[in-house]
Amino acid sequence: MTRYQDTVQAEATPPVSLNLSQPRVLVLNASYEALHVCSIKRAITLVMYEVAEVLENSSDFIRSPSTSMAVPSVIRLKRYIRRPRIHPIPFSRRNVMRRDFYTCQYCGSKQELTLDHVIPRSKGGRHTWENVVTACRDCNQKKGDRLPDLAGMPLAVKPRVPNFGVYAYGHVADVQPNWEKYIT
Repeated sequence: MTRYQDTVQAEATPPVSLNLSQPRVLVLNASYEALHVCSIKRAITLVMYEVAEVLENSSDFIRSPSTSMAVPSVIRLKRYIRRPRIHPIPFSRRNVMRRDFYTCQYCGSKQELTLDHVIPRSKGGRHTWENVVTACRDCNQKKGDRLPDLAGMPLAVKPRVPNFGVYAYGHVADVQPNWEKYIT
């Protein structure tokens, strides 16, 4: 291509504006344990100073007059960071939904979500992390007051207490799909 064609092509695709301060990058410890979510600016700084390495990139790019760089989506620190165990993640409707990625654990739907007790409370089930899952309204009504096996509705994932630091950052509204293998 000639310089003129490059210029015309560059003008045809308008640049996308990124908020560099928005928390969009998952930070892993050297042991691949999720630590937290940081801004794009902080992640690029950590990579440039060789404090962290990029494990996965997003589809976005940051461009300057002299260089172009893919925006990281997941980075891993090169040195292990010891951190004290923080308070347990509070059990709440929002945190159960986050743990289950806002998806019905019976059919995979993302519409009209409710909470369901795997072992119904009428049968001695408790209101705990290990017994509550996200379910769509239809699946919740279909299952009713039965165990999932008796209702013919197996769970996609066995519920458990979450143990990673992403929950400490409530402002992260969207967990990106390529994070799931690191935080589940």
